Amino acid sequence: MEAVKARQHPGEDGVVWSSAIWPIHLTHFIQELTMADLAFVVTTVAVFALVALIARGVAKL
Repeated sequence: MEAVKARQHPGEDGVVWSSAIWPIHLTHFIQELTMADLAFVVTTVAVFALVALIARGVAKL
């Protein structure tokens, strides 16, 4: 069985038509990745802040 390769053809307005039926809007995809990165950074900062607060509380004991 031969592997199926997806072909992408750039179109107008940043739309890439893959071998699938629907278009993929690159700007929307990039925006989703940016929001995922932002959520990761915010979560990481919140976890470090929580660990710092717990360490401060343990140090007072």
